[in-house]
Amino acid sequence: MIRVGVNGYGTIGKRVADAVSAQPDMEVAGVAKTQPNFEAHTAVERGYPMYAAIPERAPLFSDAGIEIAGVVDELVADADVMVDATPSGIGAENRSLYASYDTPAIFQGGEDATVAETSFNARSNYEDAYGADTVRVVSCNTTGLSRVVAPLEEEYGVEKVRATLVRRGGDPSQNSRGPINDILPNPIEIPSHHGPDVKTIFPDLEIDTMGLKVPATLMHVHALNVTLESDVTAAHVRQLLDKQTRIYVIPEGMGLDGAGKLKDFALDAGRPRGDLWENCLWGESIATEGRDLYLFQAIHQESDVVPENVDAVRAVAEAADAETSIERTNETLGIGLSGDPSGFGDAQVEAEAADD
Repeated sequence: MIRVGVNGYGTIGKRVADAVSAQPDMEVAGVAKTQPNFEAHTAVERGYPMYAAIPERAPLFSDAGIEIAGVVDELVADADVMVDATPSGIGAENRSLYASYDTPAIFQGGEDATVAETSFNARSNYEDAYGADTVRVVSCNTTGLSRVVAPLEEEYGVEKVRATLVRRGGDPSQNSRGPINDILPNPIEIPSHHGPDVKTIFPDLEIDTMGLKVPATLMHVHALNVTLESDVTAAHVRQLLDKQTRIYVIPEGMGLDGAGKLKDFALDAGRPRGDLWENCLWGESIATEGRDLYLFQAIHQESDVVPENVDAVRAVAEAADAETSIERTNETLGIGLSGDPSGFGDAQVEAEAADD
């Protein structure tokens, strides 16, 4: 049983903790928070041992009626693997803490690539993280792009990727983020940081990316143009992508014509927090002209990296090969939608029922 500590219990951390607790070969050793807010109370209600991320603030938890198991150093010492889900930049500051206890650590895509020995996407380069001391799970957008690039590269070869990313202004809880009523080139410089980040997974890939920020909180949307090394048909590409368990090729006739309806679909289907762990790729958008492929996909920024964190835990712990880990994570979380949406989320419901 791999004991996993989660430092940071916010948007990503709470989802990772729940995903870890659903795994048959893992358990949550504890979670660390900087303050006793509503998420801290929720973590305790879920049975996760609580640790103070800032030792000096430990008394605040007692004052709030939360019994803590200790401070973050004790969690790091007890855990087999740490998942750092702290805000961007804090993970790099925490690296020395994990190293001092010889505890392998997994960082998030908000950190610079230099924070870890390797950047990680389970579908693309699982083996690079096997037995590593530090791993960085790439950002939500890079994860989504990597999931598409990997099968295309393997099947056809990729000459160049051009991606325009329409990005949400912030997550639903990030009321300090913007814009409120604007559309911003973000960044104005080209390429955006997403292309170089994808190259941490595919070093030889030719990729250009442009980014826009819009006043929405739901999901990101990507417009992709990929020049392949051989002529293809749209039908063949669709068949290939439909086989990818972490890509949901949205069938025609579902009425899922935007991010809002996708989120509503997830909520109606009982997905926890309305999460969509898969790329949501509109099947009818797949078009080809010679070697050029075009498509649209939506990426749920709050959750698509969650299964990647679970697989990264197994990789650094040398607990399973890529195929075994991905299959186990998919099964326990209910990942792997097909064109038929029936059964959407059934595995997650069954897992929760088993826990009860």
